[in-house]
Amino acid sequence: MRERQRWTAEQIPDQSGRLSLVTGANSGLGLATARALARRGGQVILAVRDPAKGRRAAAEITAGHPGARLEVRPLDLSDLGSVRAFARALRADHPRLDLLVNNAGLMAPPRSLSAQGHEVQFATNHLGHFALTGLLLGPLTAGRDARVVTVSSVNHRRGRLRFDDLAGERAYAPMAFYNQSKLANAVFGSELHRRLTASGSPVRSVLAHPGYTATRLQTSAPTGLWRVVFGRIGNPLFAQTPDRGALPQLYAATAPDVTGGQFIGPDGPAELRGAPVPVALSPAAADPATGRRLWELSERLTGVRFGFPRPAGPPGAPVP
Repeated sequence: MRERQRWTAEQIPDQSGRLSLVTGANSGLGLATARALARRGGQVILAVRDPAKGRRAAAEITAGHPGARLEVRPLDLSDLGSVRAFARALRADHPRLDLLVNNAGLMAPPRSLSAQGHEVQFATNHLGHFALTGLLLGPLTAGRDARVVTVSSVNHRRGRLRFDDLAGERAYAPMAFYNQSKLANAVFGSELHRRLTASGSPVRSVLAHPGYTATRLQTSAPTGLWRVVFGRIGNPLFAQTPDRGALPQLYAATAPDVTGGQFIGPDGPAELRGAPVPVALSPAAADPATGRRLWELSERLTGVRFGFPRPAGPPGAPVP
């Protein structure tokens, strides 16, 4: 336990020869993650909604680490058309991908709908990442020690999947629907692990959460009281820095002893801050029946089906 508590970004293994993709990499946790991977020699793709902000983030990384190998690519996770175009272009340029960090997120905005008519937090935080992972499963399967790290939140334990009102047409509360999207992240990562394992895939699905970290997430979308709670009170008093908050997802992405299905979070009180360690998923997030239901719904809503390899059987066994 002591060794894990001391884990820092200095312990990230050499990333030379590895290709990583980080969504939402222009600021906050995504930028900290991309910077740490690049510093250890990895080639990193910064997937960002605003290419200008992405180029500024890449310049910031390069200024501190000359020679960093970076790409900036536009991706709007709320728009499934953008996700498909991004994945198509990436597959054409990179037949192999070693790491996908599903990091980007939106928190507690006023109710709005995505281009496809889904509640925008559910669309951005869950559906976009579900589709992106499925569309990139081929390159990931070809990767070396390939991992999918999906970033959830301690708030997933407060979430409830409103299968009868996912878009908030009957009732919408910004934080409740944020919690729903973070529960969806946790359910997805857990179900992805089960399906990868059943298929015999070498890809690992790992979950992480940053505790309470000061980023633009808490100030760019929330309005009114929530903006005051996070921006003026919570962040200055209680939040840790993005470099510290990114440690759980960096540990999930790179530590040799990480196993598929683990959930990595801070070890401090209430998991709000601290060093990365395995933590518990909520019962709802770990429930296989919930996982199957959300998976099948996500397939219908995105039109994306995962091309898992067929499980290996004994010699001479019929192919299912």
